[in-house]
Amino acid sequence: MSSISGKTDPVVQRIAAADVAEALVRGLRDFQAAPFYGLAFGALYAAGGILTVLSVTALGMSYLAYPLAAGFALIGPFVATGLYEVSRRRETGQAASPREVIAAMTSRGEIGWMAFVTLFVFIVWMYQVRLLMALFLGLNASFSTLQQFITVVLTTNEGLLFLAIGNIVGAALSLILFSLTVVSFPLLLDREVDFVTAMITSVRAVVTSPVPMIGWAAVVVVLLMVSALPFFLGLLVTLPVLGHATWHLYRRIVAPAAPAVI
Repeated sequence: MSSISGKTDPVVQRIAAADVAEALVRGLRDFQAAPFYGLAFGALYAAGGILTVLSVTALGMSYLAYPLAAGFALIGPFVATGLYEVSRRRETGQAASPREVIAAMTSRGEIGWMAFVTLFVFIVWMYQVRLLMALFLGLNASFSTLQQFITVVLTTNEGLLFLAIGNIVGAALSLILFSLTVVSFPLLLDREVDFVTAMITSVRAVVTSPVPMIGWAAVVVVLLMVSALPFFLGLLVTLPVLGHATWHLYRRIVAPAAPAVI
């Protein structure tokens, strides 16, 4: 099979739950070996979440804090791209400098296209939140405080319906984006492939090993949400461990490239 660029498509291998556990262990080791990068990217991600919540609060839209925090996890795979590069360099015995890590993230245009896909899904997520609020809580739904919003959502039939359908739609969007990105970003960093091929390969990885891959998605979502509770500060550790682990899981899922035939 060939990609749209004319090159052979990456070979996807089946994985088991044990591979997911091993990837997490290796991810933790990478974080321990190179904590500077992990803490730097974790701090960047946490700061983005804090700034986003503070911004909507200052604008009097604190009721959007929950959906923003939930949707913020969607851009995690892109933020962790630098961590994939750190793990890749450790794997090959290469030293990693901040300049080299940043260069790896910015020198490949296909990664930018994948970032656009991620951002697009995040925007869709926020639009569907506003749509559901208009449908179930009123066209001009607005709340002066987050507490007022939570009270309405948890104590009214319309609010409970909004919460249920919103979470279902959010789960569906998260699963779609997870399927498109779980392998895409590491693959684009590792090989010269186009972003469409990377997304197709990522979806193939989920279809090939649905149970362990959905299990991995659940682990990522739970850890990110729990880490976001203490004002996003838990992401200082969670993001780097998950980022490094994603690289090792990618290496188990996608077979090494065949040597070029001269």
